[in-house]
Amino acid sequence: MDDTQAGPLAGYTVGVTAARRADELIALLRRRGAVVLHAPALRIVPLADDSELLAATKELLSCPPDAVIATTAIGFRGWIEAADGWGIGEELLSRLRGTELLARGPKVKGAVRAAGLVEAWSPKSESLAEVLDRLLNAGVAGRRIAIQLHGEPLPGFVEALREGGAVVIVVPVYRWMPPQDVGPLDRLLDAVVSGAVDAVSFTSAPAAASLLARAAERGMREEVLQGLRTGVLAACVGPVTALPLQEHGVATVQPERFRLGPLVQVLCQELPGRARVLPVGGHRLEIRGHAVLVDQDLRPVPPAGMALLRALTRRPGWVVGRAELLRVLPGAGRDEHAVETAMARLRVALGVPKLIQTVVKRGYRLALDAGGEAKYDA
Repeated sequence: MDDTQAGPLAGYTVGVTAARRADELIALLRRRGAVVLHAPALRIVPLADDSELLAATKELLSCPPDAVIATTAIGFRGWIEAADGWGIGEELLSRLRGTELLARGPKVKGAVRAAGLVEAWSPKSESLAEVLDRLLNAGVAGRRIAIQLHGEPLPGFVEALREGGAVVIVVPVYRWMPPQDVGPLDRLLDAVVSGAVDAVSFTSAPAAASLLARAAERGMREEVLQGLRTGVLAACVGPVTALPLQEHGVATVQPERFRLGPLVQVLCQELPGRARVLPVGGHRLEIRGHAVLVDQDLRPVPPAGMALLRALTRRPGWVVGRAELLRVLPGAGRDEHAVETAMARLRVALGVPKLIQTVVKRGYRLALDAGGEAKYDA
């Protein structure tokens, strides 16, 4: 099968830090061939048990706001459902009918109207920056403004309203906390450090911050950051999500539209774009995360074999000595026979033994075709 048939992410391992909508993201990645390492970096506080949300809701009922900003459809629906569960749903809806209700985008408008309400205004850009500009231009001094959050921090938004003289009430729908079981997250951190994962996806800023916080707890934050700065791709659903990583010098990739589908498409473009492609032994070798595409055939390669192959591809066509190969072989110790064993398994995995040549008493080299990246070592 060719690259497209194999899937653009075949041969790659992608970490998923999402808790909410993780199943949807994982399905999209697997459909494109990726191996997924799911490590929720957060857990969601159940709405019915959320005392902060209840307190904020009661504050709005006792002292009506002048404006309410609905930022996410699922968050707005969750807020109304939680109020229903507490027996104050109708009272909340009545209060919202008497205020200026701003909806961030079309999905939020749908949730607002499904609740029997009508928004006063919604930006075409779906941007909270446009919402903020509208409010500040109209003047917010002395106004009570409530904003429904969805676990995401909104850098500068609340501060700008307060600096303009507004009283801001934050409605924290779907608050997030560290996961109860940190085992999967620890395994993902180890994979980032060892290079066993090719990319990590982030769908919220709190998830990125939580991953770094757990790394700090384990005394490995700098190693994790180094992994994300070098070999492991950090893919974020949007600029707000990327902030905790960018503050530590981690470059990120983001889709133009802040949705799961476009996020997966960015991974489908970026990871294959990083693959090393070489003409070897009359074949086309595309070296991916944990597999090699030999012409049209995707061949999984064990970690030891991949370590050897990457060492050979750093100087394609040139002889690489056994001692040098031994140094890159995980857990091999000092026995050069381990190189021979791993090399034999690599050749079997590739399915074309003559791709790698043995140079007697010297080492091994890729059988690079004439006109390839490097000339043969004489």
